[in-house]
Amino acid sequence: MPDPTREAAFDLLSAVLDRHRPLEEALDALPAIEPRDRAAAHRLAAGTLRRLGTLDAVLEPLLRRAPPDAVRHVLRLGAAGLLLLATPPHAAVATAVALARARGLAPFAGLVNAVLRRLAVAGPAALDSLDGPRLDTPPWLWTAWGSAARAIAEAHQHEAPLDLTLRPGADPPPGGERLPTGSWRYPAGTRVTELAGYAEGTFWVQDAAAALPARLLAVRPGERVADLCAAPGGKAAQLAAAGAEVTAVERDPARLERLRDNLARSGLRAEVVAADAAAWHPANPFDAVLLDAPCSATGIIRRHPDVAHLKRPNDIAALVRQQDRLLTAAAALLRPGGRLVYAVCSLQPEEGEARAAAAFRRLPLRRDPVRGEEVPGLAGAITAEGAVHTTPALWPELGGIDGFFVARFIRPTG
Repeated sequence: MPDPTREAAFDLLSAVLDRHRPLEEALDALPAIEPRDRAAAHRLAAGTLRRLGTLDAVLEPLLRRAPPDAVRHVLRLGAAGLLLLATPPHAAVATAVALARARGLAPFAGLVNAVLRRLAVAGPAALDSLDGPRLDTPPWLWTAWGSAARAIAEAHQHEAPLDLTLRPGADPPPGGERLPTGSWRYPAGTRVTELAGYAEGTFWVQDAAAALPARLLAVRPGERVADLCAAPGGKAAQLAAAGAEVTAVERDPARLERLRDNLARSGLRAEVVAADAAAWHPANPFDAVLLDAPCSATGIIRRHPDVAHLKRPNDIAALVRQQDRLLTAAAALLRPGGRLVYAVCSLQPEEGEARAAAAFRRLPLRRDPVRGEEVPGLAGAITAEGAVHTTPALWPELGGIDGFFVARFIRPTG
């Protein structure tokens, strides 16, 4: 029988590993299938990507020669079912063989059957003997994260919970837990569209760390605020909910549409501008600017495990140049005394503190250090320079938090 979940998961895995497409983009391109099958395929593909190094290490001794990439993907999905999802062995093997046949790999169906049957016996013990966090982390990232690498990689082993930001005055959906910073957290795998209040736009999905930049901008009602690189819109919604007059700037057409849709669902208003923020020149300055800059996204690997397989070390230099251009443009938008928050969902020091330090040296900005009471439960994440640097290793008892760097500046009046 056709298995739409595994067939879709195979397509997602192939898109990321063979065609180097982001997982979310590949998910949007899937043929129409039932929402539950779609969600299950996404979870299976993401789980496989999250533990890819471990799965390959377990499979390798069972293979006499390297199989074609497509066959390896079938084996990876079967191994993920056996070892990570507790799928009964007969079901894991049968569905993998059926998947091989469905994807035109019938000559390899016997190989898939034999390897996964052996894995069902040998795999669990082999899994225990492996250093999963190290195997599942690209070496360049392990090196870049230094002494924090193991703790970060261990946090990446687990699927992230679902975090929500509530519209002011809204009741949280049942089953959540309020985090110290004010976000609401729900178990991993929670389907957001099934939560009470989704259709009414009483909340939006936003990791607790992603909610910090807008929180730290501390806008007041009536202030004119620019949100640069604004999609998908969570931060623009936070700023609008606080009473600011928000101008949300985004250049990517697809992301721009998503920004508009999310603002419409929340019932919050913002002026949406289609423009490259680095080349945008509005007529009047702003009271505050939020720049959540494009970055390597290594801070959100636990939510987007495809990032670990798509990014390369040489990507960082181009991103750094873009971040500097955007910081220059953002500073120019401020009135004297205006505030700027720079944020990246990155764990790479070149994109975080190094960019903040460079901005402080070359732009008309002074640092505005974050105080512990502004980030409840995260005072230990405040750096010596007064920025905030979260990593997935924080809040282990609460389910972790994404990696973000957030720095705050003021444009002097003199």
